Amino acid sequence: MKDNVAEEHLYLAFSRQYRDSIFPLHTSISLFLLSYCDCKLFKVFLVPTGEDVGDQCVTKNLAGDLEVHLISRCQLPVVVQSCSLPAVVVKDDKFCRAGLSVVLRHIIQKTFEADPSKKDVLELLGFKKTCLKACAEVSQWTRLCEISIPLAVERFLTASPEHCQAIPPDILLFERKLGEPVRVHNDDKIRRQKLQQQKAGAKAAVPVLGEEATEELKPEEVHEHPPSSLELSVAFSKLLAQEAPDAINREAPHIRRTKTSDLPLLDHVFAEGLYFTVADLVLLPCIHQFLVSSKKQGKNLVDLPLISSWYRRVQEVPGVKKAAGKCNMELLQLPELMPAPEEQLQDSASVPDELEEDNEDSHFIGGPRPTMTKLMAFSLSSPGKMSRDRALRKQQQLNNLVAAVTKLAKPGDLIVDFCSGGGHVGIVLAYMMPSCQVVLIENKELSLIRAKDRSDELGLNNIWFIQANLDYFHGTFNIGVALHACGVATDMVIEHCLRARAAFVISPCCYGFIQNTVKFKYPR
Repeated sequence: MKDNVAEEHLYLAFSRQYRDSIFPLHTSISLFLLSYCDCKLFKVFLVPTGEDVGDQCVTKNLAGDLEVHLISRCQLPVVVQSCSLPAVVVKDDKFCRAGLSVVLRHIIQKTFEADPSKKDVLELLGFKKTCLKACAEVSQWTRLCEISIPLAVERFLTASPEHCQAIPPDILLFERKLGEPVRVHNDDKIRRQKLQQQKAGAKAAVPVLGEEATEELKPEEVHEHPPSSLELSVAFSKLLAQEAPDAINREAPHIRRTKTSDLPLLDHVFAEGLYFTVADLVLLPCIHQFLVSSKKQGKNLVDLPLISSWYRRVQEVPGVKKAAGKCNMELLQLPELMPAPEEQLQDSASVPDELEEDNEDSHFIGGPRPTMTKLMAFSLSSPGKMSRDRALRKQQQLNNLVAAVTKLAKPGDLIVDFCSGGGHVGIVLAYMMPSCQVVLIENKELSLIRAKDRSDELGLNNIWFIQANLDYFHGTFNIGVALHACGVATDMVIEHCLRARAAFVISPCCYGFIQNTVKFKYPR
């Protein structure tokens, strides 16, 4: 365990307490992840959204064994006041991370850095550590987990009985997602083993728990009916840090000769596929509250057999029940449900077109789309590999953009560099105009960390850094800047500036292609 970790402050919104959850659900989700990771690295603050919220409104057991402090919005660090919560900031620093996915991913990474033995925590980030990394503005999956389902459940819980008869469309969409085939990295081997089992008439492969793993699991964390499919076997073997059963590692010759297109598809085990990720920890508190409320209202869950199975399965993951207990979540024991006919599922509630990711008619893709030759050329744009001619053009672009902003800016103005990347524009603006405050907003953590390091080397004091999606910055500003915000991001920046009644200097992306998103439809 590393002891010299800088204290970070985690700020969570608090509107009210509902049963065993704190609203908004983003706060309950954040506290649940902290409990699951057994993370004590953050000083946690609840920020009431109303004026009449007192200490007595927060019961101790809802935050588990965490020490939680109440703080008013006006007491927040200035850089945090411009952002949606949850948000994390290093104490007395100017680097803020805002938005649920960004904050949860940061908690996971810091937990592992402080204690590298917690490899199971790092595995929550998924393959190549990309789980919920794509921003909600362009990724429908991130949007579903981070925004749509939490909001849908909150509306469902607070609606009057006559207005919450139907299952929310976003919940139905999650049910459909769980029924879709799974594609994972290097799944060919698993699919061939599944084919071998099918041909042999084997019912399933059951994961064999080693003695050490069995001792580590508490009795209540072992399902009385162990996983009974190959997918479950693979998923739980990984959770227990074991090798997959030997049967998975052997293939008959005729199985090896089978074409990939003829192999059986894999079924969902967890939200994103075979493996347990942070997406499951985001969805569990939401689905739990929905199921508890549905049960109290006497609703039949026959239309949600896959969600019911997923809910039961997640409870068997080591550490989940313990974390739920800390957060006073009384998990339900649901009966096993048979899948409903497709027609019945469709009749139960309609899923709006904008939630359907595979609706081809609603998708517009504009050009030009880069050819492989262009892509090879663009790959040379990293530092140290840029041609002299291209470097000169970049320098000219920066000079011209800075000149335009300089003409607009007045002392005391707040200038926002959207999609700032490594800070090529924002750092120059802060250096050239010390009487102005500059904010760099970027979704990619490594780029923003690089920008902060460069700023620190220059000793700049008039610059803040916010790792967040565009939608999670709602502060007032005077000038918006964006250089080559890719594809649809340029339109997002322009809309943000218009909404803030701010001037803007923008050079759009020169090679990316635009496509329809939840927020934007083309042509405009």
